[in-house]
Amino acid sequence: MLRVRITAVGDVAVSVPSQQTVGSAGFDLCAALATSVTLAPGERKLVPTGWAIELPAGYEAQVRPRSGLALKHGVTVLNAPGTIDSDYRGPIGVVLVNHGDAPFVVAPGERIAQLIFARYEEAAFDVVATLDGTTRGTGGYGSTG
Repeated sequence: MLRVRITAVGDVAVSVPSQQTVGSAGFDLCAALATSVTLAPGERKLVPTGWAIELPAGYEAQVRPRSGLALKHGVTVLNAPGTIDSDYRGPIGVVLVNHGDAPFVVAPGERIAQLIFARYEEAAFDVVATLDGTTRGTGGYGSTG
């Protein structure tokens, strides 16, 4: 099991990110707000979560939208998935955007996003004159039908 160190940041207390069911991949992040914030249609805001984390090398945390907010209200994470690198120690914020047609109120403590942990590989680029061929070749968007 991955061990993630977490510390509270800011003045508003919220619950530790948690999974809602045993099989949930994501840990829900809540809005660390003292008062409600309203997102007008088309508006985006950075919403604090009240937490900072420390990840081991070779891991990232991805901030992803909650499907219920997207379906019911058109509210999603703008830079999804947002990446939290293993060397970042600052507060976790979520950039929410309202793609809906009505204002959306973000209430204090509301679940606004989810956090997914993933391993990543270190990589080095080998600059070459040409790449090996494939059946698809250089076909771009929509090239396979």
